[in-house]
Amino acid sequence: MTSIDLQAKEIKPTRNTFTHVARYIGGDKPATRYQEATFGAQPTQNFHYRPTWDPKYELFDASRSAIKLADWYVLKDPRQYYYATWTMARARQQEAVEANYQFVEARGLLGRMSDEVRASACQVLMPLRHVAWAGNMNNCFIAAYGYGTALTAATTFHSMDHLGIAQYLTRLGLAVDEPGILDAGKNDWLNDPRWQVLRRLVEDTLVIQDPMEMFVAQNFALDGQLYPLIYGSYVDEHLTLKGGTAIAMLTSFMPEWHDECVRWVDAVIKAAAAESPENKTLMSDWAKVWSDRVQAALAPVAEIALGDQGQDALQATREALNARATKAGLAI
Repeated sequence: MTSIDLQAKEIKPTRNTFTHVARYIGGDKPATRYQEATFGAQPTQNFHYRPTWDPKYELFDASRSAIKLADWYVLKDPRQYYYATWTMARARQQEAVEANYQFVEARGLLGRMSDEVRASACQVLMPLRHVAWAGNMNNCFIAAYGYGTALTAATTFHSMDHLGIAQYLTRLGLAVDEPGILDAGKNDWLNDPRWQVLRRLVEDTLVIQDPMEMFVAQNFALDGQLYPLIYGSYVDEHLTLKGGTAIAMLTSFMPEWHDECVRWVDAVIKAAAAESPENKTLMSDWAKVWSDRVQAALAPVAEIALGDQGQDALQATREALNARATKAGLAI
């Protein structure tokens, strides 16, 4: 009988990473999946033609923004998200949301809420579907016209997160089972005077031409005040005390998502502002102008949500945003 001698043999790779990645991490070091999916992936040459709709720029052109960076890959995501890690993280969060829906529906918790709480939740949350949709559009713009995969990949993921939030709010409205609740929210967004200042602000963000200004306006100024005010002060603190725990459970993704994204947004702003005094001045100006406008736009919404306590809650939210700006190196 013939015996077979099996031996393990170590095969050393010729190199540890791709050449275009090695330029960014230094030498032939093993790279993380995030680094391999991000560094050096931005197209830089052989474009052949300029876009016919905007011929003063190349197809991919860093000069679309007034922010100047020697290396756009400094805008790294501290979460290390590339497609696989982002989808896995969101899949786990989706499972948690589904478990919350099963818990709420099995126990009939939505039906046990008072009519006052149900009406308040619908009045405040349903128009925000349109704000989330705008967040999707704005981050799609940054992904399309921004520069550097570190920024554009992350904003692509962020745009889909906003779309998911709009869908979660839609699902919440249908779960509450109010007749015509989605149409009522749309009607408020289009016609209720209390929502028109925020609607005007959102529509103004849609036509910002500088991708980095868009980033500051949408992801820092707007989201940075809207999410803590609505899903913190209103849902988690105000509604739950009135018996709206089910609403907090069904919107649990939003505050969790926002807290996670703050790390990334602040890291991008800090890296860009640290590059030069000119960047710092410009980003500080953008942050102040848009934060002021957002605060004014949210004032009527805060009153709808929290009544007499709305302005105090909004001011606390603004102060927290100012603290974030200072920590990120901005002067507002």
